[in-house]
Amino acid sequence: MINKIINMFSRFLSGVGNRMIARIWRLGAGARLFMLAIAYSGESFRRFHLTLREVYFTGVMSLLIIIVSAFFVGMVLALQGYNTLQKYGSSEAIGVLVALALVRELGPVVTALLFAGRAGTAITAEIGLMKTTEQLSAMEMMAVNPIARVVAPRFWAGVISMPILAALFSMVGVLGGYLVAVPLIGVDDGAFWSQMQANVDVRADIINGVIKSVVFGVACTMIALFEGFDAPPTAEGVSHATTRTVVISSLTVLFLDFVLTSFMLVV
Repeated sequence: MINKIINMFSRFLSGVGNRMIARIWRLGAGARLFMLAIAYSGESFRRFHLTLREVYFTGVMSLLIIIVSAFFVGMVLALQGYNTLQKYGSSEAIGVLVALALVRELGPVVTALLFAGRAGTAITAEIGLMKTTEQLSAMEMMAVNPIARVVAPRFWAGVISMPILAALFSMVGVLGGYLVAVPLIGVDDGAFWSQMQANVDVRADIINGVIKSVVFGVACTMIALFEGFDAPPTAEGVSHATTRTVVISSLTVLFLDFVLTSFMLVV
């Protein structure tokens, strides 16, 4: 009986150890892919049309879901914020609430989550399909570096697109909040914009939001690229890699948001 318990415990520890080794190996492989993407960025910039094409694919094609989501998020923020501020006689500060919530947190975070769900999964599926159909191997046989031709343009497209999408999300969200607060609820137009202008700081709010969006763009894009490269060359492997992209990207964005917010508040 004791030997059986010891064997079960040994198998449990062995399984945990194997899983930890696999996670560490994937983390190292992802870091290596990131360094290679940076190293071969010069070649991709010399053929910048490849990056522009990926910016259109990841950024422009994501505009619809970003704009629609931002509009409704801004309207909900205005409704909820007015209901709370009215209890304390501060309903005129609804513009500040909407703007700060969007610029500091919801703009970068929600944009990153939507980006991972729309563009990240598409990148993973595309690269996984290229691996399944041996297009990447064919590039290597033709002396074409897949990192410079496939990875680097998509990486920089994600890094460029994310801050722009986050800025558009915040602007459209403020517009949605304005349409609810001023015409619908009846908040004074001048108070809405003047308090927002007086209380939203460029460095403490806008710049920090831009930094978050850039970090999220790097993280989400690299996760999508690595999952596509690491996917087994089967239909099931590509589908599992696409699912992992959404899950890992979402958790990474929320974790990085906490870390960056803590650091920005301290500094």
